[in-house]
Amino acid sequence: MAENRRRLRDRTAEIARVLEREQGVPRRRASGDPLDVLIKTVLSQSTSDGNRDLAYGRLRRRFLTWREAMEALREEVADAIHPAGLHRQKSERIQEILRWVNSTYSELSLRSLCGMPAGEAFETLTKLKGIGVKTAAVVLMIACGRDLFPVDTHVHRIARRLGLVPESANAVKTFRLMAPLVPEGKAYSLHMNLLELGRTVCTARRPRCAECCLYDLCRWPEKLPKE
Repeated sequence: MAENRRRLRDRTAEIARVLEREQGVPRRRASGDPLDVLIKTVLSQSTSDGNRDLAYGRLRRRFLTWREAMEALREEVADAIHPAGLHRQKSERIQEILRWVNSTYSELSLRSLCGMPAGEAFETLTKLKGIGVKTAAVVLMIACGRDLFPVDTHVHRIARRLGLVPESANAVKTFRLMAPLVPEGKAYSLHMNLLELGRTVCTARRPRCAECCLYDLCRWPEKLPKE
């Protein structure tokens, strides 16, 4: 068992190196308040990045402050975020989050999360309705610079195809299994590079296996042969 974990750690480190060599080292960007990232991540659920960004932009233009969004009619919030899909469900969730933040911290900000121990910050986020492991990890990684490895749809698919986790593993189990495999300080780089690979090459349908820089490291039985 220990030997297998060591091999998986070594393979994960090699995958991270190859991706950085071929795709570059992703640069972190200033992300502002964790609350901004949390709302944007809620909008991203079950939709494309383009639709998420469109909905988030409309939301921020319609309501200049989070307090305005919190106090608005739910229908107004739903209308603003309509491009993200599931707009009624998401508008309710967003307003619930805003009310909870305001009640808990007496302000509409989650900056205090970044000063908490990682476990406490993670627990704080995941106890909110509709905020799962992936969303919490994304917020803490992006907004607080934590060395966490979120597992979204693309990362989950690729981790299974690469043989880093069992094919039967769900996203939450993949998050738990990958945590000790990712080299220290490389969670952001590996996550972002796998995300890009999943969007462009290792797609859910018709993956372009012959063009993949991880071809020789891939354990997927269905990978397409190189011509």
